[in-house]
Amino acid sequence: MRLFLPKRLLPFQNLANRLTATTCLFGLGVAVPAVALLVTMAPATLAQRCTINCSSRQIQFTPGERIRILIVNRTSSLVQVEQVYGTNPIALLPSQEVEVDPNFGTRPNASLIIWDETHLPLRAVLFRPEINTLRVEILPGGRPPGDRSVYIENDGKVRIF
Repeated sequence: MRLFLPKRLLPFQNLANRLTATTCLFGLGVAVPAVALLVTMAPATLAQRCTINCSSRQIQFTPGERIRILIVNRTSSLVQVEQVYGTNPIALLPSQEVEVDPNFGTRPNASLIIWDETHLPLRAVLFRPEINTLRVEILPGGRPPGDRSVYIENDGKVRIF
């Protein structure tokens, strides 16, 4: 017997099918409560808020709300950061942290461009320490040309390019 779950629960499909298969071995007493628990807990698990080392698809802000953007240079060289149509390039020394425009996110398609003065590839790592705060740590490395921008789309989703 195979169990088919709604599309939003597809990551749990294999586990649900294994639990359903245990029905043959252990009876309904074990499998049904386990599947019921899985189905009721899955949406909460999928919707958890990422706060540390988040992938870009895990972070979404409410469109139009102010977003506090903190940028930290974790490289050993000078890094430039510029908010497109918002600021001039800001030079970040190694280990320096800066907060960009306090109205960031209120305009559609807000983005930051980052580059290393020595032309080395960079990697942007996202954190969301608070509800309307995005912390971007810039690290050395990545595949050339590396990460060059952090982009907040009209729907509030964050992308790294």
